[in-house]
Amino acid sequence: MNRTSAELVLEPLTERFSVCKVSDYSGISAGQRYCFTGSTDTENSLVCRTEDVPINTFAREDGWRCFRIQGELAFSLTGILAGIAAVLAEYDISLFAVSTYNTDYVFIKEAVFEKSLDALRQNGYTIAE
Repeated sequence: MNRTSAELVLEPLTERFSVCKVSDYSGISAGQRYCFTGSTDTENSLVCRTEDVPINTFAREDGWRCFRIQGELAFSLTGILAGIAAVLAEYDISLFAVSTYNTDYVFIKEAVFEKSLDALRQNGYTIAE
């Protein structure tokens, strides 16, 4: 099953985000909003609001903005991120995506965030105000 761009509403968030490498997750408050973690055999990654970057961070990249796809997306849906990525690629805009149980979050560098929203709007996506 696929949804068209016209059926999707993208909601820009006002927060600024950082992508980090942390030694462990002890510095993360369980109650903080927008906390995405990922562990592998070689790293512990964290995406969080810039104001919430923990002290045990040893590498970070600041300057990210984000929009999320409104509503809950069924796991059977296909092509949602691919469609967004294809539009942004046409405008030479890279993205970083995080998926949760309900939806997807798309991170764009702050310097081109408004350009990315304009590009998506011009290609049929609805941007929430």
